[in-house]
This record gives sequence, C-alpha cells and structure tokens, in this order.
Amino acid sequence: MPFQPFRLTHVATFQGLPAADLALLEARLEPLPVARGTCIVSEGDAADALYVVVSGRFAVETGGNPEPVTEIGQGATIGEIAFFAGGTRTATVRAIRDAVVVRLTRADFDGISQRTPAIWQALTATLAARLAAETRVSTALRKSASEMGRAGPRPRTLALIRAGSAAIPPAFLEAFTSAAAATPNTLIASSQSIGQSVGNGASAGAATTEALNDLEARFSTIVFVADDSLTPWSEKAIRQADAILAVGAHPEGPLGSAVPLNALEAFAATLHRPVSHRLVIVHARSGAVQGTRHWLSARTPLMHHHVACDDAGSIERLWRFLRGTAMGFVACGGGAYCAAHIGIYKAFREAGPALDYFGGTSGGAAMAAAFAQNLPADEIDARVHRMFIEGKALAHYTLPRYSLLDHTHFDRHLQSEYGNVRIEDVWIPYFAASADLASGAVEVHRFGPIWQAIRASAAIPGLLPPFYSDDGRMLVDGSVIANVPVEVMHALKTGPNVVVSFNTREAERFAVDYDALPARGPLLWRTVNPFGRGTLPAAPSAATVLVRSLMANRGRFEQHLGPEDWLLVPPAPEGMGALDWRRHTELVQAAYAHTLAEIRVRQN
Repeated sequence: MPFQPFRLTHVATFQGLPAADLALLEARLEPLPVARGTCIVSEGDAADALYVVVSGRFAVETGGNPEPVTEIGQGATIGEIAFFAGGTRTATVRAIRDAVVVRLTRADFDGISQRTPAIWQALTATLAARLAAETRVSTALRKSASEMGRAGPRPRTLALIRAGSAAIPPAFLEAFTSAAAATPNTLIASSQSIGQSVGNGASAGAATTEALNDLEARFSTIVFVADDSLTPWSEKAIRQADAILAVGAHPEGPLGSAVPLNALEAFAATLHRPVSHRLVIVHARSGAVQGTRHWLSARTPLMHHHVACDDAGSIERLWRFLRGTAMGFVACGGGAYCAAHIGIYKAFREAGPALDYFGGTSGGAAMAAAFAQNLPADEIDARVHRMFIEGKALAHYTLPRYSLLDHTHFDRHLQSEYGNVRIEDVWIPYFAASADLASGAVEVHRFGPIWQAIRASAAIPGLLPPFYSDDGRMLVDGSVIANVPVEVMHALKTGPNVVVSFNTREAERFAVDYDALPARGPLLWRTVNPFGRGTLPAAPSAATVLVRSLMANRGRFEQHLGPEDWLLVPPAPEGMGALDWRRHTELVQAAYAHTLAEIRVRQN
C-alpha cells in the first residue's frame, strides 16, 4: 500500500498557518517507518529535523532514565522546540511501537521560510502558547506522580504469547477472551482474525503498522494473540505491545527443574524490559500449587499470576490486573489488634468486591498470608486461637541475651501453621514488609517460605531477635518503617486498595505513679513472692510498650492514600491491650459488623 500524503491541518504545531504555507510544508514531508525501540532523536544531538507522528507511540526519556516522562502519539510533533529554537535535543524519544513518521529537514524548512517569512510569526505564536500550557500540565503531573507514588499507566496493547514448551490451553484462551469481551471497547486479535481488519496481518510493512496503530486509536485495549511459534505475525504482535503476557501450562505432575524460555519469550526479552512482562501459570484445576520457582528461575516478570481453567474468578482477577482495577488489601501491624483483619476479610468475602492482592506488616503480614491462601475466615480465627492462646506463641520468655522471648518457640508455631508453602505458590498475590536495619529501607518479601517472611516482618525489636537473611541482612518488624505499607502496594499495582489502620488512641492516659515503679531488687523479690505480686504497679509491660510504640509509627501513611483507596479503622473492644490475644474472636466479630456496615454505605 503506497504512503498516503500526510496533512498538517490537524497538527497543533501548525494550526493557524495559511493553506498555501501548509501545502509548501506538506510537499517536503518525507515518510519514514520506525521500528520499535529505535531512538528517533537523542538527548544532546543537533536538532536537524522535525518529526510528526503518523501512527504509533513514542516514549520521552531524559537524563538517561529509562522511565518515560511522557508519551507522544498520533498527530503529535517530535522535537519542535529545539528545531525552531536552533538548539540541541533536550530529551531522547524512543519508539514503543512500530511506527510511521514524516520528517521535515532543517534545509527544507529554511528554504520555505526564506520564501515565506510570515510562516515564522504564526509558528512562534502557536509554540509559545503550547509551551506555556504543556509546562503547567507537566509540572502538575510530575507533582501528582511524586506525591501519590503511583505505578505507571496500564498497558493499552498486550501480546499474549506461549511460555515454556506446551501450547496455551484452549480452555484458558476461551475464558480469557470471554473476560476481555466483557470489557467495552476491547479487541482480541490473532493471525486468523486480523486479516479481516488490516489485510495481510502477517506482513511487517509500514501499511500493516499504520493499520494496527489505527486499530489502537479505535479501541481502548487490544490483545494480540501470537502464534505458537515465532512467525512474522508473532513478531509483529510482540513489537506492537505495551506489555507481554506469557502464558505457561503447569504440568499435572511435579515440576522439578527450571522451565527454559522458548523462542517467543526470548524474542520478547530483546524488546521489552522485565517490568513489561507478566507470567501467567495455568493449572488444570484450582488447588495447592508447587514449583512456581522453576518458572521464575529463568524469568523476572513484573508479576506472576496463578489461574485455573475451572476457576473463572482467577481469570477475572488476572483481567483486573491488566486493566489496572485490581483491588489490594493492605494489612497493618498492631499485635493482638491484627485479628480485626479477619473480620474485615470475612465481610469482603461475603458482601464486598473481590480482593486481588494481599500484603501487610507484622501481624498484618501473618493475616494477609492466610487470606492469600483463600482460607475461610473462621479457620483463620481458629489458627489465631491455637497459636496465641493454646500455644502461647508470644509468652515464652528467655534470658534477655538476644531478645525477651524465645524465638524458637514462636518459629515452631509459624512453621506449624504455615508449613512449607512458598509465597510464589499462593493462589492470590501476596507480600510482607520488613525493615532492613542496614539500609533503613523497607524489605518487600515476594518469594521464599511464607513463615520466614512473616517472621522477618514480625520481628519486634527487643521482643524477638532480628531475622537474618541468607545474604546477611538484619531484618526486623516492618512497622519500624512502614506500619501501614500502602506505598508498597502502590508500587506493585495500580488500582484501588482497602487499607486497614487501628486507632492509636492518642488521648488515652495511664494512671501510673512513676515513682512507684520498683528498682531491680524489690521488683525481683515482689515478682517471685506470691504475696508481693499484687502490689506491683499496674503499668504496661515492656512487651506492650514495644508493640504500642510500633503502632504509633504510622509514618503519615494517610498522605499516600490515593483517591480510589478505602481506609478502614475497625473498632477495638474497650480496655483491650495490644497483646491481649484472648479477645481475638470478639475483635473479629466487631470488625466484621463494622465492615459490613461500611460496605453497605459504599454500595448505596
């Protein structure tokens, strides 16, 4: 298909020019196909040409940072400021699609402007107005992104490719297509169907590039389904995509070794950064999962997702992640108060929207781990009773050489309740947050044994020894840095979140006579003397003070809540302490009733 003459009438930079001047410029435009990944201009280079995007999209990068500051689409100009000002390029502009542009060289423009000097006046006025407006918008967007900590925009085009050696299960394709079709303005395109829209879909020429880019202008989301092998259509689908969705069929039997990349995945890796990849592991049926680490040993995707052909909900969850509407659940630290998360979780399972990603700190990390395994709320409450009431997991004191509590007793209970399950094997995505005392940063646990992630996240300084990682890091309770890790959730996903925090009771007072606190000798005697224990001042224990101190470290998380986030502050029974696990069921019931009421208000 020959290149059709491009008109500048609707290009903002040239609006206001007389028709005769536009015709002079259009006659000098040179069409150029641009392959995905090509830098059409580079920061610091001489501005010797101006480009107009006929079709496709481009990312603008500055300072060597690969994260784009903005994107440029159809009908926009590239490099006009430096071109007309006579300076050097202030940014690098890279194609993120196969694209088509038209180029106007400086020599051609100078020749036209010498014959028609009025062209300069019109262009200068237009550019000045545009520059002022775009500067205001750009500043506002950068400020908003910085303050909100949001992840990047959702992908508009996806390439669905095979992962591993097996074909994509037809049942998954059917269910995924059905979930996508339920979203308005969405197109599923394969090598069999695309020819009906653009002619020879296997072609990689400029005409097909323009046709596919035109489809993108008509649909808000397009899924390009690649062939089973690296055909021309598969290459085109991968080049045209914002993100890669690699779909692998998990074997029925044990998976004992690494799953190598196939040709489709290897080609995608040459064009897309890992942050643009998602791995979908398809199971014949829902249930316990093992061996995910063997898929991940050769892949570093942004996320991986488990779906089952007999579980439509898991495929709908995947689609919500792709659409940027997945609902997160952020669980906070708070000792025994963390049992309230169970009541909130129960209410959402019964009446609220589906929860798609669980994460938390300290006791909240422990609760979120159980939620991510899709366990019933009553069973989780029973686990709390078994661990903290029957097992007294946080009541075995030791010689205070490394900590106040015997960590081995606590560890045994964690291993008993969570077993050998690994984070990457849980059915719903999950993270735990701990604090790295060396770097002073939040450590986000997304892989490895769940019980170890909880142990690190709940290592209350002084009460329990730190958890030491295999690479020598000293990890303590995540509440030291982020008691409500909403920033972590924002970094991992876009979309709304349920965020839980507890009332710190700032106005609470303690009727304790400081001078009555005994010294070491009298304290020891009154402690071991049965008749003296009742005369000890009713002051909070060291363990209670430690837990309350961490709860007080809210980290001003409220400033990081987004407009879609839903903050829940469940009530606590009057007089309940931070280590009073005996009242866990009462707390669960109160949080359950509170959350049901909140959900009804939202739904009305």
